[in-house]
Amino acid sequence: MKLSSKGRYAVMALADIARFNSVNPVSLRDISLRQSISLDYLEQIFLKLKKNNIVKSIRGNQGGYILNKSPNDIKLTNIFQAVDEK
Repeated sequence: MKLSSKGRYAVMALADIARFNSVNPVSLRDISLRQSISLDYLEQIFLKLKKNNIVKSIRGNQGGYILNKSPNDIKLTNIFQAVDEK
């Protein structure tokens, strides 16, 4: 299977949220720094993930993103479909 950078980055970012999200939302800035992914590119990816109910955004000073489901319930096919990966 050959993945585009969008699909690969989406999986990496969601794995980062699953790893670091104990209770609090994870900011895209933190994911960007840890995964070395452009913040602008992450914003585009997360708009699609949010639209497809994979993540939920939390506004405010301590805001960021959290997973909508348990990490075990999110399938790779859902992620790839959300970011238009074939």
